Amino acid sequence: MDILDRLDAAGFLQIWQRFDINDKGYIEEKQLDAFFHHTLHRLGMKKEEITEDKIRRLRERFMPTYEAAAGGRLQIQELATMMLPEDENFLLVFRRETPLDSSVEFMRIWRNYDTDSSGYISAVELKGFLQDLFVQHRKSITPEKLEEYTDTMMKMFAKNKDGRLDLNDLARILALKENFLLKFKMDACSQEDRRRDFEKIFAHYDVSQTGALEGPEVDGFVKDMMELVKPSISGTDLDRFRRVLMDHCDINGDGKIQKNELALCLGLKLS
Repeated sequence: MDILDRLDAAGFLQIWQRFDINDKGYIEEKQLDAFFHHTLHRLGMKKEEITEDKIRRLRERFMPTYEAAAGGRLQIQELATMMLPEDENFLLVFRRETPLDSSVEFMRIWRNYDTDSSGYISAVELKGFLQDLFVQHRKSITPEKLEEYTDTMMKMFAKNKDGRLDLNDLARILALKENFLLKFKMDACSQEDRRRDFEKIFAHYDVSQTGALEGPEVDGFVKDMMELVKPSISGTDLDRFRRVLMDHCDINGDGKIQKNELALCLGLKLS
């Protein structure tokens, strides 16, 4: 059995990010040997078993891809195509090309596909997500292949192996970027610092620019707030905390959190 048969998209992406630290989408020629060395070690080969001959043979195996690369650089799409099965290769490239910058957009997707509001995305709901994804990317797919992709995604990302995806599983699939709130010091010392940070934070979540948070905007804010103290949250956790936040902050009862309402909840007086 080829040891590379153990490599999946999630593992490949973790290895790639170790070398493409600036997310440029390529690695240099001088990094290739180290990339192969780290890959073999991650797949279970002992360091003393990773010889120069094994690395040389890997280079020869993937050399056609490397020689086709422009400027002595190897693109992620080229190497992934050579090293991964077709289904996982597409999913990996999709994840890299369409990372989400905002928890608001993430929660919009979550609410859209968690159609029964169970706090999980089932295989049927995931299939709907993938179908839409292929349409968006102008790719055709047979029902049989869609079933295969759905099964692959479940195996790759459903960490509990229960045939359902939770919030954290979907965040991994969609390559959700770092929690926006981590950029701020929650213990900013002066009122002026706190007001400045609040303005930036509110503007980030007020995607619709209405001066109030509603729907997925509230969801996104709640998700990021919760993850500051509890890195792994479930859909039911989020819904419960959302209700608490709305009960506390929605002073006028309009189903939204106005800017001044959120400031008041956080103990801030806006000038």
